[in-house]
Amino acid sequence: MNSPTELSGKCTVLVVDDTPDNLSLMSDLLRTDYKVKLAPSGERALQIVAGESKPDLILLDIMMPDMDGYEVLRRLQFNPDTEDIPVIFLTAMSASEDESVGLELGAVDYITKPVNPSILMARVRNHLQLKRARDFLAHHNHFLEQEVASRTQALAELQDATIRAMASLAETRDNETGNHIRRTQHYVEALARHLQSHPRFKEELTDTNIETIFKSAPLHDIGKVGIPDRILLKPGKLTPEEFEIMKTHTTLGRDAIVAAESETTHDNPFFRYAKEITYSHQEKWDGSGYPEGLMGNNIPLSARLMAVADVYDALISERVYKAAFTHEKAVDIIREGRGSHFDPDMVDAFLALSEEFRRIARRFADGEPAMQAHIDRLAADVPAERIEL
Repeated sequence: MNSPTELSGKCTVLVVDDTPDNLSLMSDLLRTDYKVKLAPSGERALQIVAGESKPDLILLDIMMPDMDGYEVLRRLQFNPDTEDIPVIFLTAMSASEDESVGLELGAVDYITKPVNPSILMARVRNHLQLKRARDFLAHHNHFLEQEVASRTQALAELQDATIRAMASLAETRDNETGNHIRRTQHYVEALARHLQSHPRFKEELTDTNIETIFKSAPLHDIGKVGIPDRILLKPGKLTPEEFEIMKTHTTLGRDAIVAAESETTHDNPFFRYAKEITYSHQEKWDGSGYPEGLMGNNIPLSARLMAVADVYDALISERVYKAAFTHEKAVDIIREGRGSHFDPDMVDAFLALSEEFRRIARRFADGEPAMQAHIDRLAADVPAERIEL
């Protein structure tokens, strides 16, 4: 395989000069080793460069009528399609300030007339080799960027699948499918997007943070894997002792994520949000929730989002201990929880998005039994604490 600095095949050199004799001389010198194109004016040179077959290098006279070499170079540099073509000035002007102007404009070299053939050929070859090396590196970097993006995407998909699989271990113990975690993910995202411009939330609800919260949301009930079946699947009201055990799912989930985080060597916002959501999504705005009885803004923002999403989905879903409420009934219950169970601004956002929540629920429905949850049927004598678990 050729080195990126080795020239394979004939490169194309464009010579721009208003003197025919100079064009003829340059053509004679170059045509043995290169394909040569000639332009008697700056305007003609720009027309050639604008064509499909662009030159690999341009030898450009400065002193030309109508459009001098400086102006030609400015226009080449202004155009993204031509800014990378190396330009060597060929001129009888030898003052150092003239050379400085040309180099500052972007010329790669400066050769005075009359040219020394051996020096000209050496410099042309050197700059073509440099261009080949730059092109090779640019192509290689582009390939590497694509490869990194592809592998990053594959890793992200693997991580997402692993998170959903872990979350499903908990969900499938009291829910027949894992669609609950998909629904709550999308509820949370819709709610966060709606609140993104709200003065209270816009600083934290950046696009990146919303994406991370979305990824973290499936783990909200991961701690239920540690709750005994006799409690988790009990169809009736829990005893006070059983309810205390049930409440530990928040701590169990948080501790599991802390343990996973301890195995990493870099800070990752995913763990922050996963811990917040898992540990605090059962807190209530008025301080009557658990595990710490946090109140108001002391409850993490991500957990407040999750609380609305989780309760809505629990209300419209069938469980071993309850039938499903209708969407309308669920909306009414969350409305009634404004300022007590839920952040008032989040309830207002939920009410504005209630039809979007309905669409998400239908999109990720659990199948025929869950579709019946949208039929007008109310659950009678459902223990309140079971709805909120």
